[in-house]
Amino acid sequence: MAFNTGLSGLRASSVDLDVTGNNISNASTVGFKGSKAEFGDLYASGFLGSGSNPIGDGVRVQDVKQSFGQGNISFTDNGLDMAIDGDGFFVLNNGGEVRYSRAGQFGIDKDGFVTNNQNMRVQGFVADDDGNLSGIQDDLQIETDNLAPKRTTNLRSDLNLDSRESVLESQVRNWNSLSVDDLRDESVTFEYDGQSSTIDIDADEAVSDIVGKLQSASGVSASAATSLPVGDMSDADFSTFRLTVGDESSPRDIDLDGVTTVDELESRIRQVSDQSISASVDEDGVLSITHNSGETLRAEYENATDPDFDESALGTVSINTDRTVTGVDSTSTTVAEAFNVAPQRINAFNPLDQRTYNHATSTTIYDSLGNSHDMTQFYVKQPSPGDGVGTSEWSVYTQIDGEFVGGTDETPHRARFNQDGELQSVNGDPNGEILIDDWTPKDADGAPNGADGPPAPGDNITTPIPDPPTSSAFVLDLGNTTQYGSEFGVNDQQQNGYATGRLSGLDVSDEGVLFARYTNGQSKSLGQVALASFNNTNGLSPVGETTWVETFESGQPIIGAPDTGTLGSINASSVEESNVDLSEELVNLIIAQRNYQANAKTIETSDAVTQTIINLR
Repeated sequence: MAFNTGLSGLRASSVDLDVTGNNISNASTVGFKGSKAEFGDLYASGFLGSGSNPIGDGVRVQDVKQSFGQGNISFTDNGLDMAIDGDGFFVLNNGGEVRYSRAGQFGIDKDGFVTNNQNMRVQGFVADDDGNLSGIQDDLQIETDNLAPKRTTNLRSDLNLDSRESVLESQVRNWNSLSVDDLRDESVTFEYDGQSSTIDIDADEAVSDIVGKLQSASGVSASAATSLPVGDMSDADFSTFRLTVGDESSPRDIDLDGVTTVDELESRIRQVSDQSISASVDEDGVLSITHNSGETLRAEYENATDPDFDESALGTVSINTDRTVTGVDSTSTTVAEAFNVAPQRINAFNPLDQRTYNHATSTTIYDSLGNSHDMTQFYVKQPSPGDGVGTSEWSVYTQIDGEFVGGTDETPHRARFNQDGELQSVNGDPNGEILIDDWTPKDADGAPNGADGPPAPGDNITTPIPDPPTSSAFVLDLGNTTQYGSEFGVNDQQQNGYATGRLSGLDVSDEGVLFARYTNGQSKSLGQVALASFNNTNGLSPVGETTWVETFESGQPIIGAPDTGTLGSINASSVEESNVDLSEELVNLIIAQRNYQANAKTIETSDAVTQTIINLR
């Protein structure tokens, strides 16, 4: 019996040596999990009991159990290398057979599939064409094709418009001309938003006083001038020429003694002390006299061929009012009608003149072919609507490649802000959206480049633009734009289009998501690595190549995304080292050797005792 006992010990020690040696040999194997031999004693016994003094029958190996403890994680220079920090196994497709592994040394095969160094394909959750993870499990594949371009359908501009900026554009109403007599003995009321100002003019008011009273009203500018065409003076008797300035009640004569020709007359008039009087003679000898202060002019002389000349001219008053003057009321309909002319814009918006807009910003957008275009937004501060309390307004002009879009060549968009500087509406829309639906993408020569153009007449374009888009229409979103008393700034400006791009690199996130980076600056999810866990990890069966397969004892795999549930996270550009402790294994090697030698001694001693018995004769 001792022979069998010693022999079982030799067998068990030999297994222990094999297990320890296997651990030592795989101390540098990535993803390897060390094993340990577990032993049990043997007893010979009957069916319903045993002897009163049972003696053991040796030892047997009950199990070789693997330790699935975490190994150290070390960095590598391969972006597709992955280490699991925590529970879980990579799921591998080995030609239809599913295997599980902790070894994350991965690469790409000729077909773009992510594989390990035995060409087993890594399983994961694939993404759709837009990079959205679908939850469908399949072989992970890296598409190396060029990324197709995407047209811009939304441009979000988060800006701050400086509320301290002044209104650059002026609006002036140049009245129809009025004579001095039209204004004398009149009462003129200038109307503003909720206010008014009245000017009373006497019947004998001097022209200069009339002009002064008019200019005293807010938003009113006035001037007066008198023009007296004298005509052809080739037959005139210059010695009889008389020029008077002022009303009939107090005329002032201009000294013209000694004048003999029309040219001398012109020169003498220019030299008089009254700097407001001037004269001009055209090439046909026609004389015209002007008074720049609007006083009455009268000229008279004898003519050799025609009846004597005796003409006078009243001053003409020119009035213009700015946009603050909203109406005029007067006792004379002539004065009121003179106001009813179309206003003219001074310093109107001009994209080529920086003095005509307060702020501008540009960004790149893309058409359906992936061609880039420069879009510029211009912001022009407007007078506050109403009484100017609690509301501010800005005009918004848009251009693409130097051409107006969004109809702003005729009418700009209107952005209104409340008293807190927050956007109130754009063209009445509280969401602050502007639909650009009149853009035709063009090439450098100004001809259509073949990309999708604006929608056909009658097509109803809704926002947000539905996918897939069928025209060049896109939305300019100003919903987060503010108007504070600080410098103009672009806080954020994003658009969802891009040009075509080539694959330039891969990144792996902590959740195991594979991101492809392209030369156009875009990134796209290609899939997510799947991890599997088991209720009884020790029930897995090792099949070599640092892989395991499912067994009845392990239970079915629980497959999910990394860093969810009990599954660990992914460390990219890293691998998990073997969890074998080499120092411990060397000690175990000595112990296994000692046990082997001791069991061999048992057999040797039993042999000696048996020989002694044989020698008794």
